[in-house]
Amino acid sequence: MAAAVALHAFVLFEDVAADGGFRFGFAHALSMMTLLSLVFYGVESLFYPLAGIPALVLPPAAVSVLLPAFFAGAAMSGKVAAPAFVAHVVIAMGAYAFIAIAAVHAILMAIIERRLHAPGRTKPSVGLPPLLTMERLLFQMLTAGFILLTLTVVSGAVFSEQIFGRALRFDHKTVFGLVSWLIFAVLLLGRHAYGWRGRAALNGTFAGFGMLLLTYIGTRFVVEVVLGRG
Repeated sequence: MAAAVALHAFVLFEDVAADGGFRFGFAHALSMMTLLSLVFYGVESLFYPLAGIPALVLPPAAVSVLLPAFFAGAAMSGKVAAPAFVAHVVIAMGAYAFIAIAAVHAILMAIIERRLHAPGRTKPSVGLPPLLTMERLLFQMLTAGFILLTLTVVSGAVFSEQIFGRALRFDHKTVFGLVSWLIFAVLLLGRHAYGWRGRAALNGTFAGFGMLLLTYIGTRFVVEVVLGRG
């Protein structure tokens, strides 16, 4: 898998830095998100048995690495491609990746919980940690993702101030991003103050990740594919 991740990173870099510029779109964002998710999974798997995760992360990564060949995205101007903007993009994709892995954990937790409550089933899937360990890992991922998401909002506001002359542009990306940030803030606060767990944790993770996907990837997909505006 390390060789696949390295090749994925090389292909993505070649797409983003095509012709010596900076090209980015929903396909590049999705490819970077799945790439970082694989990296985080690789590190995590050194400490915990996570047999169910590859089946959920490898197929999307294999598809997403091909997407930039069909959806070229937009060529950024020199001002937009400044180091501050590139750092903002990398931080944002890191937040996407941590929360994506958290969503994968939530899917596996839902499967384990359903099997535990199914008639005649008393054991979860082999190769996965206990449910309580999975829950702890889930909130560790959500905490890391929330920190990066907060940095994304702050760096985005600073970047917008430099480029557009105002701190926040209340377009679709901003609204979805702030809603996602608020969902995770409430979820982590509820966990810390009230011990939220189980179904509340899973539903909050799925809702926040869904909103996060709409923030950039979903919005750019509509612009680039549905409306045909590169």
